[in-house]
Amino acid sequence: MKKKLLVFVLLAYFSGVQAQLIPPTELQSYYSGVDFSLTGTPLLNDLATETISKHTNILEYGERHSYLYNADEDPANTANVILMYTGESRDEREYLSGSNSHSPQTFNTEHVYPQSLIDNTARGDLHHLRTCDISINGSRGNNPFAEGSGSYSNLGNSWYPGDEWKGDVARMIMYLNLRYNESFNDVGSLSLFLQWNAEDPVSDFEKQRNEVITGAQGNRNPFIDNPFIATVIWGGTAAENTWGSSDTEAPTTPTNVSLSNITTSKIDVTWTLSTDDVAVTKYEIYANGVLNGETENTNYTLTGLNSNTGYAVTVLAKDIANNSSAQSTAVNATTLIDSTPPTIPTNVTISNQSGNSFRVNWTASADNSSVIEYDIFVDGTLNGTTLNNNYDVTGLNVSTTYSVRVLAKDATNNMSAQSTAVNATTTDGSSNVLELFFSEYVEGSSYNKAVEIVNITGNNINLSPYTIKRQSKGIWESPLQLVGSINVNNVYVIINGFSTDTKLQEEKDLEVANETPMTFNGDDRVGLFKNNVLIDIIGDLDGTDVFAENETLRRNSEVEGPTIDFDEQGEWTYYDTNDVSDIGNFNGTLSTNNNSILETYKIYPNPTNGNILYFNITKDVTVKMYNVLGKLIKTGAVNTQNNSLDISTLSKGIYILKMKSGNQFITRKIIKN
Repeated sequence: MKKKLLVFVLLAYFSGVQAQLIPPTELQSYYSGVDFSLTGTPLLNDLATETISKHTNILEYGERHSYLYNADEDPANTANVILMYTGESRDEREYLSGSNSHSPQTFNTEHVYPQSLIDNTARGDLHHLRTCDISINGSRGNNPFAEGSGSYSNLGNSWYPGDEWKGDVARMIMYLNLRYNESFNDVGSLSLFLQWNAEDPVSDFEKQRNEVITGAQGNRNPFIDNPFIATVIWGGTAAENTWGSSDTEAPTTPTNVSLSNITTSKIDVTWTLSTDDVAVTKYEIYANGVLNGETENTNYTLTGLNSNTGYAVTVLAKDIANNSSAQSTAVNATTLIDSTPPTIPTNVTISNQSGNSFRVNWTASADNSSVIEYDIFVDGTLNGTTLNNNYDVTGLNVSTTYSVRVLAKDATNNMSAQSTAVNATTTDGSSNVLELFFSEYVEGSSYNKAVEIVNITGNNINLSPYTIKRQSKGIWESPLQLVGSINVNNVYVIINGFSTDTKLQEEKDLEVANETPMTFNGDDRVGLFKNNVLIDIIGDLDGTDVFAENETLRRNSEVEGPTIDFDEQGEWTYYDTNDVSDIGNFNGTLSTNNNSILETYKIYPNPTNGNILYFNITKDVTVKMYNVLGKLIKTGAVNTQNNSLDISTLSKGIYILKMKSGNQFITRKIIKN
């Protein structure tokens, strides 16, 4: 599917760095229009302009055979080609079937950047086309690249090209980004490709291909000419500088580290500029030995700290080759005691009333450090606690009025006063569904994307208060206003207008011409909003993991209302790519696993004043730990043989722990005293 970025993917610009890039004599004429004293974005733009201008022969896809055999020619046997991923030498006549004695065809063209994802103008570009065994090419499919080891391997939803080929892949993907502005994220990640570019040096075979393709197209892959160019542009793991000696000298250690403006959760840090034989590109700042963040400046604000806690602060410097100085001498400070309670929750409202439940909504409280949870009181009794700005009260009586209040807490258990009471009245129970919700999600091939909303409320619903939005990397983007209405027991289907699927086109109620939010991928969340309040979501709120790539999700039949707590095991069933057989109907699917096995797992001791957290589990899980500001601070893997997690580096405070096993996940609050 097409998922192209509209701007160059750039991570950093290293001001004032002299990258020491001087092309050898035989390449100086070709690169005469590039200013290699530049770095970061300016160098990328300069190099892109030169690469595009030198691409004078734009090959049609069908013309590739005239050059691909020469590019991939086996140096030891000119009648053969070298196949991608295996390194096997095979007779080039086996490429074409039915016209020679070597039929049937045994290898074909591997698009290292899948052609279904790439701009049509790039389909014939030889810099990303390779000969490859048919079965291996089919096994890779359109899967993105991911880390592995040894020979090539299919990792399920991703592909490892092999130790001997990962550098080739990295440099081809970098070329596609430089030449056509293709996204790294659709086929892996920039950090991964920078790592592979450094770990697997340029081979003679790559150099051969570069020369042949230059003769065919007119332009070169500069990352084959010198892989260190990628380091100068994007940073990351330093690759070999084949145009001169690599930088091995580390910057000087930062000095005169000073702490100021200390609050309950923040500390300002300043230091004296480090020096380097080339230039310093960034600084890393540590609190009690844990990386808090990085900056290109000589000042930084530590955030997410616990109140009344001592911190030893150090700084180290790095240069463009990723050489690191020693950490500076530690400077100590203690955050202030937090005795200020959060503000009182406001704008408390009631929605989603049924015969035995309703939802409480409110505006987030403010605090001098951070609000970590809210207590909800019903008729003066604590009903529950949540990290969100809404809460579902359940187990109520029909046609009954309840008094509801909310209070906020911070990390040191300071409490606001309770909010002004609001009344909530349950219905008579004749219908427990009073709100719309998502019933199907399609993230299919190419532009085949759709979401379906169902109305089982018992009333026709006007859609004017409703919008849907895409959340990409934690940011809610522009809303799509829904139009018209949904009748009782009917559904409303929104599709990407570029979809070629006949069923989607037949069932559509609204189409969007390949614009947000209907350009979601498998790691984008989709939310249903009413009066700009989130009421239902596909994907865990503020998550970044891939949860439904090239898959269809259908809501289980027993689900009777919206929720912003995405429960992929309890409420949804997954189907194959492009399975839209049920779109336009809400028949639902019977759930086979309503209660996650993670619910039975135990974490102890909690609260703890020790340095080890233990898990009583029956299956392998991945663990992510966040501070109260939502910043990921620790990850780990736990299994029956290794059932503990070292938390010795964590300061006292409250943390959020997320466990995941397969498609199941659960969160728990952890307190370290």
